Amino acid sequence: MDVFTPALLTQTALAFPDIDPVLIQIGPVAIRWYSLGYIVGIVIGWVLARRMVHNERLWGGPAPIQPVDIDDFLLWATIGIIAGGRIGYVLFYDLGTFLAEPLRIFTVWQGGMSFHGGLIGTTLAMLFFARSRGIDPWRLFDVIAAVAPIGIGLVRIANFINAELYGRPSDVGWAMVFPTDPERLPRHPSQLYEAFLEGLVLFILLWVAVHIWLKLRNPRFVTGLFVGGYGAARTFVEFFREPDPQLGFLLGTQWLTMGMVLSIPMALLGLALVLSARPAKPVPAATDETK
Repeated sequence: MDVFTPALLTQTALAFPDIDPVLIQIGPVAIRWYSLGYIVGIVIGWVLARRMVHNERLWGGPAPIQPVDIDDFLLWATIGIIAGGRIGYVLFYDLGTFLAEPLRIFTVWQGGMSFHGGLIGTTLAMLFFARSRGIDPWRLFDVIAAVAPIGIGLVRIANFINAELYGRPSDVGWAMVFPTDPERLPRHPSQLYEAFLEGLVLFILLWVAVHIWLKLRNPRFVTGLFVGGYGAARTFVEFFREPDPQLGFLLGTQWLTMGMVLSIPMALLGLALVLSARPAKPVPAATDETK
């Protein structure tokens, strides 16, 4: 049996693509792939969400949400993603550092965003927005859930370009040595695993649920499919992803990570939502008296 040494594995690893994390630099203003992933994901999600609420076939009648509601929610969603993502990172992954230096919470350009925090922030934004408009929150949840994987996938690709959140050491044929890795070991490109499963695969599954199975007619089914699908995909990928250095593995194990702790309940909650979803009563069409 061949004995693979770290040096030999490094020599046989795939070369990490030389992509500048900064897409465009104009004086002091830099447009990074990471920020672009959020922007493009939000914009594409907004466009597709408007199309969904326009399509009465998906709802079995007039949609309970109007396109103007999607337009107005755009700002709320952006604030929820950014504020929730940052606060979630502080609370879940690096509380000690931020307690010692509280002002660092505002240095978002230095990195540090949590998907689970962004999800909580966006959920709160949807709850408050739905209440202000008299919308059933589950119907808004379902629309946003159906398009969320677009941004998730794009941001994971940006994580790969930034050579951050890389995987555990590996001898697989597609392992890479990331330039930011102090150990210079071949590792799983786990960011791409996440982009594929949490982004592309989950988006296709939700697209089928919305456009073929017509599950927008069953409030919370699409939300449950997204929450459960993300939770299952993230838990799986965590077995290949290097845990955050400030936390490491939890409870004295060599496998349990904070990502798993946060994602396993999501998988269970998503399953419960899917199983409990029931068809809603169609929204009556507007008449001359109600227009």
